[in-house]
Amino acid sequence: MADSMALANLLLIHGAESVLADRALADALVARGDFEKTVLEGAELEIGGFASAIAPSLFADKRVVVLKDLQDLISEVQEEVENYLSALDSSLHIIFIHKGGVKGKALLEKIKKLKPEIVLCEAMKKESDKTSFVAQEFERRGRKISSAAISALVDATGSDTRELAAACGQIAFDTSAAKAVIDEEDVALYYQGRVQATGFDVADATLAGDSKAALISLRNALDTGVDPIMILSAITSSIRALAKVSGAPRGANAFQLAGSLGLAPWQIDKARRQLGKWTPALIAFSVGELAKADVAIKGAEADPLYALERSVMAIAGKVGRK
Repeated sequence: MADSMALANLLLIHGAESVLADRALADALVARGDFEKTVLEGAELEIGGFASAIAPSLFADKRVVVLKDLQDLISEVQEEVENYLSALDSSLHIIFIHKGGVKGKALLEKIKKLKPEIVLCEAMKKESDKTSFVAQEFERRGRKISSAAISALVDATGSDTRELAAACGQIAFDTSAAKAVIDEEDVALYYQGRVQATGFDVADATLAGDSKAALISLRNALDTGVDPIMILSAITSSIRALAKVSGAPRGANAFQLAGSLGLAPWQIDKARRQLGKWTPALIAFSVGELAKADVAIKGAEADPLYALERSVMAIAGKVGRK
């Protein structure tokens, strides 16, 4: 446990990437393991709530108050926080969490002027950000992973960084410690267990333009309990493989291309077989459909399963007309 005298009284966790923010908070609380803890939800905090939480305690001489969603505080509570900032209590540690953006920026700047310890949790928007994240995830667990395996893992999880973090942890745990470097076969093995054959069945039928088989496979997968996110991930991974392989030299050996494309040789050979009916415009159309399904599944539509079915049918139908 860290020496409490060496810990910052003020900690600001700032950024939109919830996985990183959650981890930063967990690490901060572990370091303050012997502190009395109070967690406040900014969006729900009413007048007097913050003042009450920071009031001196008769039962603990070391306390930490976590204030989440700083950007959602009502103006009256913001004033309470500002009042505290003008007279800090050395025995009290405050952890502020702000999701980024302009909302609540005035209070955020006042906190920054006090020079808190800052942990940046910027959203991982670029593939290179996620690639670096995966490498760090395995490094912190004392494991090595190949560049091809990193690319396969990033492709398989799509935009869901929480799923990416969970996959890193599970693969590191499941893969034998005797194996020096985790490779793409270990990633494929993990996703075969997660997605099951049914998720890839949906992807294969969709990419082949077989609308009837795609619909049957999709409904079978959902009926057997496969998570819609994992079905979407299987289709997205297959589309990305098509996009990567479509730009590679046709005569190049699959084993030679594997490293640069971040795909296993068998994935390259499979994508080449599937590419016959595909054009760049069709790939772009499919990426757009999958993005809409991803948003729908995560709550944007009342019936996410119908939204997934709609996208699968749209893609398979276009391929089938080629």
